[in-house]
Amino acid sequence: MTAFLRQEVQAPATAITEFLDIIIEDARRLQLDPLLPDLDRMRSASVQLNAFVSSIIKDSSSDSPEGETPEAFHGRLRHDLRTPLNAIKGYSELLIEDMDERGEQPLRADLAKLKDHADQLLGQIDAMVALARGHGNDLGDSGQTAIVAHVLRTVAPLPANRTLSEAIRSSSILVVDDNASNRDVLERRLTQKGHKVITAADGASALDLAAAQEFDLILLDLILPEMSGFEVLRRLKAMEQTSDIPVIVISALDELDSVVRCIEAGAEDYLSKPVNPILLQARVMASLEKKWLHDREKKFIADLEQEKRRSEALLLNILPQGIVSRLRNGETVIADRISAATILFCDLVGFTTISQDMPADRVIDFLGRIFAEFDNLAAAYGVEKIKTIGDAYMVAAGIPEEQADHAVRIAELATRMLEAVNAIAAATAVNLQARVGIHSGPIVAGVIGTHKFAYDIWGDTVNTASRMESHSLPGRIQVSAATRSLLGDRFSFERRGSIVVKGKGTMETFFLNPQ
Repeated sequence: MTAFLRQEVQAPATAITEFLDIIIEDARRLQLDPLLPDLDRMRSASVQLNAFVSSIIKDSSSDSPEGETPEAFHGRLRHDLRTPLNAIKGYSELLIEDMDERGEQPLRADLAKLKDHADQLLGQIDAMVALARGHGNDLGDSGQTAIVAHVLRTVAPLPANRTLSEAIRSSSILVVDDNASNRDVLERRLTQKGHKVITAADGASALDLAAAQEFDLILLDLILPEMSGFEVLRRLKAMEQTSDIPVIVISALDELDSVVRCIEAGAEDYLSKPVNPILLQARVMASLEKKWLHDREKKFIADLEQEKRRSEALLLNILPQGIVSRLRNGETVIADRISAATILFCDLVGFTTISQDMPADRVIDFLGRIFAEFDNLAAAYGVEKIKTIGDAYMVAAGIPEEQADHAVRIAELATRMLEAVNAIAAATAVNLQARVGIHSGPIVAGVIGTHKFAYDIWGDTVNTASRMESHSLPGRIQVSAATRSLLGDRFSFERRGSIVVKGKGTMETFFLNPQ
């Protein structure tokens, strides 16, 4: 019976007192002094009501005094509970009538709401007394206590794995309580502190609201119709979207078992009804501060992840993926001897002369357009761009990981690069051609530098590939005999002749024809 009285009588009675405190504060702020005497009388009546309810709860046995019949006892109980409520209702009606006669509206809506709460509590008291008359003083079989019993049966622990001041003041709070007076008092107190408050009268509505919009805190009654507050708590913590919202449970159930299990289920705090407004404000502020810090931590981590991805992208523009992985694994010196690779040099013929008549921004834009297309082609063929040197472009295949078809990849890439240059030249009306040189052989590859570091390649193969390009012709692809041998019959060739390569003597060369 104690939990029932707390939930159905004491909590609403306390809410009426708190509501009156708010109205009195507003009346003083608005300098409505003529209202204060009647408001003070109403508050005295509410204090009397709360004191009487507290005395009943304290002496929960509440048997009829010796010599008093149960009927007389229940009648006296009803009278003592209703008398202060009738006073509150009567004074509120008089004040509303006076306002209507004078056409004054300040606080009228609040007084009307207070009167409605008093009417509702009067109805609850009548129902409680009628029920007690039918069952003695045992309310255990009532519908209300059945809800309490259901809550106690279903409460079960969940798995364990389960600028600041300004942000807190403007927080969004969801209040869930089936008692209208409780909702109104909480809404008024929280709104006065600058919070945005939305209310729900049942668990299903609360879950819908929590799924539809963002909340910084939820104040949740434990005893709700149809779906218990504990079930609402479980569902909130089970949904990814709402699992991080702190929940303060407010209930007339003050048994330690209920408190522990709600905290285990994910509740941030647990307050017993009637709630001390100062304690409530302290708990609300603490929960909101914790939520704000948690949100800031999540944003900080998200920002770090974004910066990490941005740094990763920049690093991969400088170094191959395999080299980045090796550096992360602790290698400090990256130096590899590659036994078989193919190198390509491409030069834009005459671009230096052409660029002299172009504005600087157009020079950069034009080169950027061509090299961006080359970058896309290199990525498509799985080869490694080494660097650009002025208007020259250098690519290698077979590094940093071995590729058996390195010569084929480079040959196919070369034909596509010539096509890209021709297409851009036609589209821009710039008389431009490219020449390409290719050679295959062993190289050394590694990372040099400590600040503006770069992945580069060295050796005779690189020098020879550069000679292949410089001795080629505009619009042609010149390959060495070594590369020609690796390509076999997959491409069409015409013999170009021979060139002298320093340290190697005469070398036979070929033009690779487009496929």
